[in-house]
Amino acid sequence: MFKKLAIVFVAVFGVLLAVPTLSPKLAPYFPSWIGPVSLGLDLKGGAQLLLEVDTDTMFQEKSEQLYDETRSAMIDRDKGVIRFSNLRNNDGVVSLVVRDEDEVSKAKGRLKSTFGGTVDVESSGKTITLSYSDKQKEEMTQDALARSIEIVRRRIDALGTKEPSIQSQGGKYILVQLPGVDNPERIKDLIGQTAKMTFHLVNESLSPEQITSGHAPNGTEFLPFIDAPEQKIPVYSRVEVSGESLKDSQADFDQNNMPVVTTAFDASGARRFAKLTTEHVNERFAIVLDGKVLSAPTIREPIPGGRGQISGGFTLQGAKDLAVLLRSGALPAPLTVIEERVVGAGLGADTIAGGKIGAVAGVCFIFIFLLLVYRSFGVIAAISLMVNLGMIIGLTALFGATLTLPGIAGIVLTLGMAVDANVLPFERIRDEIKAGTPPLRAASLGFDRAMKAVLDGNLTTLICGLVLFQFGAGPIRGFAVTLSIGILTTLFTCVWLTKVLVDWYMNGKNKKIGFVGGTK
Repeated sequence: MFKKLAIVFVAVFGVLLAVPTLSPKLAPYFPSWIGPVSLGLDLKGGAQLLLEVDTDTMFQEKSEQLYDETRSAMIDRDKGVIRFSNLRNNDGVVSLVVRDEDEVSKAKGRLKSTFGGTVDVESSGKTITLSYSDKQKEEMTQDALARSIEIVRRRIDALGTKEPSIQSQGGKYILVQLPGVDNPERIKDLIGQTAKMTFHLVNESLSPEQITSGHAPNGTEFLPFIDAPEQKIPVYSRVEVSGESLKDSQADFDQNNMPVVTTAFDASGARRFAKLTTEHVNERFAIVLDGKVLSAPTIREPIPGGRGQISGGFTLQGAKDLAVLLRSGALPAPLTVIEERVVGAGLGADTIAGGKIGAVAGVCFIFIFLLLVYRSFGVIAAISLMVNLGMIIGLTALFGATLTLPGIAGIVLTLGMAVDANVLPFERIRDEIKAGTPPLRAASLGFDRAMKAVLDGNLTTLICGLVLFQFGAGPIRGFAVTLSIGILTTLFTCVWLTKVLVDWYMNGKNKKIGFVGGTK
């Protein structure tokens, strides 16, 4: 008896999950984790962006980094300085000439050890070249694409956008679909910023003439203020602390009640930040975001603990957006919006209304058929089908899946299969009754003998649905989600719920079962 009550409880719970979707007015009376199903772009409308990962800029930055790391490796005082000349970076290929021919093999070995196989190191005479192979570039592109998708997802989720769809498309493109968003400008601004933050010391030794001329000496560069591009700040090129060490950032207010962004570094970043602020008291340092200076405050005292504050005349919304950017991390490569469109719902109001009428008519015809052919058992089959539909909708909402037009197709297909799975045991019962088996025994044997066929047919379809979900994308995944959920609910309602309802109907007695073509 406990098992039967548990089955009924699960069925009722599954149907209740669908109530906020079927009757939105009742949604406020349910817990926050039980909400209506999210509609996809084709049902709700919204914005769609196609982004391109700028791999050219990424490879250029990688080659500049390769140049700097090669120089550092060659003049490593702990391992011994190797004299060289003509260190160059030509179209992503870094080359240098080792002065002493006897040290070529030593230099080559050190560079290979430094880069750990991520760079091809070749030598010809006293010249050593370092470059990325095509395979390495392809791996970096795929890694950048995967990381960009994750960072874009974190940025959009932090804005509270409901059920975005973010997926790769082609070798270096990202398709972003935002249901319900009709003005994507703010999201474009957040997505488009690389959010690479670095901390540099300000070069205060330059003369007014040098600053006016705009010609920076080696190791120094002029960067514009983010809010006043005409104002240039001379900063040392050396990065003192990288934004990669940030572990948290939040919008807050300072003592003057002005919006600021508070930052917290990890252990390594906290040590470097403390060292910077300890060794350079009364000097200025610049907080640089994507090549623009956010602020350039003076270090008044050492700042231990790794917590800092960024001010820059922010609005509250601007502080929140910057905190989101820094918290989600820097993009490995710039993203460019190459296509933007505001998408209307794929189904108009007339079409949706017509679809509802058609769906109700179809359900009514199915129920009439079940009642005419299977009589009282037809009522049980109809109840199971309604519970099945409610559970599909409820679980789709509970799992946070987005309902799309292909998803609706998956529900329709599942319900069609569920009708077959429900009536298959009844056909076995009909056969048993024709053979003279008592009704109570016929009901038990009918379910036992039909279950293997029901399980085989549904489990093979479930495997197909899971394969489609794993390897498909976009509409195919939407179809696979509702199909897979529907197969599981069909097995539950047909294998367990219908059997429980039949047992309660029979109540342990040989009641008359009226089937068209077989009655006992």
